[in-house]
Amino acid sequence: MTRITWRLAVLIAGGLITATAAAPAAAQRASYGVHVGYNFDVNDPLVGAQATFPFSRYVAFYPTFDYYFTSGVSIWALNGDLKLYPGAYHVFYVASGINYTHQSVNGNGSSTTNLNLVAGLEGHRRFGAPYLEGRLILGNGSSSFQIVGGLSWH
Repeated sequence: MTRITWRLAVLIAGGLITATAAAPAAAQRASYGVHVGYNFDVNDPLVGAQATFPFSRYVAFYPTFDYYFTSGVSIWALNGDLKLYPGAYHVFYVASGINYTHQSVNGNGSSTTNLNLVAGLEGHRRFGAPYLEGRLILGNGSSSFQIVGGLSWH
């Protein structure tokens, strides 16, 4: 990992510790779900899964997995983000964290570590929580943008 990646990881870890220490215990439950979307950099669809593990009413750990349907290349990504709900109704959220992307062509693979910037809308229903989000992935002098929509369950 590069120095910038390590600094980013330390910053996120510090934010997680601060959020959990400063926030009162909340009766929030973890949620899990699936999503579909489109990445405008690779110009291909994707499917994935995500989870939300609340630390407090306004802060949660948000890991996600994405698999991209690209021709001739196998691409998948793992994301570890810190999700923040700035409003009282938990409809809008922002998140930021680390993206780890792996690409493989004919058995030869390479990986990159990048920065995520996420913004989304999340509904709350008895059967589940539909959501729509945009994710900007920044790293190595380039950027990638994707939109996903899915459904989460408690």
